[in-house]
Amino acid sequence: VNMPKLRPTDVKLHLLDVIRPEQYAGMTIFKTFADLAFAFYAGLAGACVVMVGKSVGQGKITRALQDSVRYFTEETHIMPCLSVACGTADEAITALGGLADEDTGAPLTEDSIFDLASLTKLFTALTILRLREEGLLAPERPVTTYAPQFRHLQGLTVDQLLGFETGLVTPQRVDAQKTREAGLLQLADIRVAPQPNRAYSDMHSMVLRYVAEGAAGAPLMDSIRRCILEPLGMRDTFACVPEELRSRCVSCDREHRIEGERYVLRAGVAPGTPHDPKAALLQQGDELCGHAGLFSTRDDMVRLCQGVLQGRVVSDESLRYMARNRTGRPLSGGGFTQYLGCQCFVKHPDQYFSEIPAYMGERAVGLSGFTGHHLSIDPERGIFA
Repeated sequence: VNMPKLRPTDVKLHLLDVIRPEQYAGMTIFKTFADLAFAFYAGLAGACVVMVGKSVGQGKITRALQDSVRYFTEETHIMPCLSVACGTADEAITALGGLADEDTGAPLTEDSIFDLASLTKLFTALTILRLREEGLLAPERPVTTYAPQFRHLQGLTVDQLLGFETGLVTPQRVDAQKTREAGLLQLADIRVAPQPNRAYSDMHSMVLRYVAEGAAGAPLMDSIRRCILEPLGMRDTFACVPEELRSRCVSCDREHRIEGERYVLRAGVAPGTPHDPKAALLQQGDELCGHAGLFSTRDDMVRLCQGVLQGRVVSDESLRYMARNRTGRPLSGGGFTQYLGCQCFVKHPDQYFSEIPAYMGERAVGLSGFTGHHLSIDPERGIFA
């Protein structure tokens, strides 16, 4: 892409195919468009797709976005399927394409159900913040105030747990255990460890589940329903996908991974069951783990984003609290630690390393899921992707 040739007077819509991360700085040219309406990108490992639209009407932007989806799912087959939404508190632009199940040839549809994987952490964090607003939970109190079974976490506050401000480790890997009971025993024996430079971990939200349950006096999934799903009309979001709806689930089976010189194929993940190994081991029925295990549709996730932007989930003060950097700092030898807020990523000073899109501001929060998802919300600019 020859960036200098991009001028707002050239055409009404610019669709840039692939930009390498080192060219992120070139994206600042978009800020000079006097009537810029929207910028959207979908991160793909070492590249991203960028769509920039002027105020030309939703129809043209939607068609351009659909063309981009078609490029990844039909022309290049980089992805088996892709479902995208971006917008504001009141409007959304969507596109989708590809196959929900390559074995059966089932196409992706508007009501396809996705395994959210780590996007589950956002629901856990928002629920904790809502309990804080309701006076049921005080973040400055020790974790053991609400979850006394974690005897080795005395002195660790809920606030520190929310913000990944310490490392956590179990004696053995939870997902290496043979039974659910053995996995739960490992989790109960979790301990504080030195904070690594890559502070992000599943373990914090696995403990936060029990903190939320102790504070609310109810299962985590019940609190998520009360605080988020029911007020926003999110009827297609589940911890346990009903059997009659599992045909709508996107397949996450046959994960390919390279570990050193080993080629690993993980097969046997049935539609509607958690792909995450820890959640697959521990989750039973509606007992959500906290770090993974939720399933949802794209439209329900739009409802979540718009509900957050409309202030219907938590207050603006809670969103500021959520977006405060807890872990990020420059390293003396170069580079950075991860920039994390309350169970989410926050804006990084170097866009190359940022999980937050370049067009979002300092108050944005974002998170990705191992099964291929990303969500970012900017309360200040009033946009989501």
